Amino acid sequence: MDVTDMPKNKALLSRLRADYPSFTFEESDIAHWSPTKQVISYTDDDAKLLHELGHALLDHTDFVQDIELLHLERDAWDKALELAPQYNVKITDTEVELAMDGYRDWLHARSLCPQCGQTGIQSRADLVYFCLNCETRWTANDARTCGLRRRLMK
Repeated sequence: MDVTDMPKNKALLSRLRADYPSFTFEESDIAHWSPTKQVISYTDDDAKLLHELGHALLDHTDFVQDIELLHLERDAWDKALELAPQYNVKITDTEVELAMDGYRDWLHARSLCPQCGQTGIQSRADLVYFCLNCETRWTANDARTCGLRRRLMK
């Protein structure tokens, strides 16, 4: 099969594998970057593939405070937008903002007080959430790909 006859994602993958041999690209149900394994997991979405490559190229590892995630995600999308013309991938502002909205929604859900429903703040010292309204303290699981669980602190 000629490369031009391949589905767009396969041709893109071939180019990315050649351009970035230090990374492993693996098909998955969820696009993500694994810094420990140097693996970019991808779906059939070219924009998300370049976004995950952005994380890899920016050497993103992990975040401590939840708000840091927004900075990492924005930086990875900016990198994807920079790479897109080189790989003939179209990424719209709407697509980027929808992806960012998903993270904003995730952060907001984690910050909602399980007692009164008001938005709390996350402590830098111990990463525990605190409600300014009722003084409840809680932690939240990662929940990016599973159900959100918040646990009250005593």
